[in-house]
Amino acid sequence: MSITPHDERFMAAAIRLSRWHLGRTATNPSVGCLIVKDGVIVGRAVTALSGRPHAETQALAEAGVLARGATAYVTLEPCSHHGKTPPCAEALIAYGVARVVISVTDPDPRVSGRGIAMLREAGIEVDAGALEAEGRQSLAAYLTRQTKNRPYVTLKLAVSADGMIGREGAGQVAITGPEARAQVQALRAETDAILVGIGTAIADDPLLTVRSPGLESQSPIRIVLDPSLALPLTSKLVATAREVPVIVVASEEGSLSQAEGGASPADMDSRRAALEAAGVEVVHCNPYHPEVLLPALATRGISSLLVEGGAKTARLFLEAGLVDRIQLYQAPVVIGEGGIESPLDATDIPSGFAHTGTLMFGGDRLDEYERGL
Repeated sequence: MSITPHDERFMAAAIRLSRWHLGRTATNPSVGCLIVKDGVIVGRAVTALSGRPHAETQALAEAGVLARGATAYVTLEPCSHHGKTPPCAEALIAYGVARVVISVTDPDPRVSGRGIAMLREAGIEVDAGALEAEGRQSLAAYLTRQTKNRPYVTLKLAVSADGMIGREGAGQVAITGPEARAQVQALRAETDAILVGIGTAIADDPLLTVRSPGLESQSPIRIVLDPSLALPLTSKLVATAREVPVIVVASEEGSLSQAEGGASPADMDSRRAALEAAGVEVVHCNPYHPEVLLPALATRGISSLLVEGGAKTARLFLEAGLVDRIQLYQAPVVIGEGGIESPLDATDIPSGFAHTGTLMFGGDRLDEYERGL
């Protein structure tokens, strides 16, 4: 049986459902599952917070006996291996599901194709590839970590009408309006980690948490590229490190030159001890080699990373070819004299990126660009 418009309608609903827990399922992907009997949804679920239980087992439990002879719509191929929980493919078989429609096959070598094979061997009809492009987009962070051994990287820039992202010596400058800023808060809430350079951390003294009412608990891990451990102990990041994790990425021990940071080994030891006493985690991994840093973050279970500032850090990731999505906000405000030039505007998007949409938030325009997975 081929995939029908009827199947695509239910898969679209499963994909929307899967987005509910983005950034909140630890190392597991946020998967959506619907159980449909005679055109009626009798069970639905998304991967639970912290990653377990999986979507399929929850949806099947909700459907109960109605799952027998039903169709399951799953955004990612059901797992087939025994981990901390039994395989979801076994649960689908046990409940007597007649057909399974899948959006994306799982690249995890423990699963890839095996979940489908297990279902078919049990006599269950399986169709894969329903709304695959949309499914891959919703699973972008998981797929990137599985296939590229690094997090999915989003670069967010807010650019003024005269091409600036801030003003020298002015600290945080409001470029976009409240509607756009609320959208950025939502983006933070579905991201595992957020990253800035030490220049931005010192100049802006940002908090980098989620401040939208009801979403505060979804604040991402905060990461600062800080070769000489210059992050002030009085900063908002350090002051809140015991509430929301902060990781400072310092130069590898013994590799920091006096010219680079003006810090002696004794200074570095002292700064490190003070930061750690305040609850900050210090990691020694060359901050300016993202091709080394990103795999290290992936080993910690970080699947999605939001790069928010500043210009030097944005250029670093762009020049390394390690940005997967660009969110470019363009605002009517003019910065004028002393402005910090944006590393990017709508006329010089790097090759390999496709424009995927435009949205308006008040007077601010958001253009999104993505590189194929």
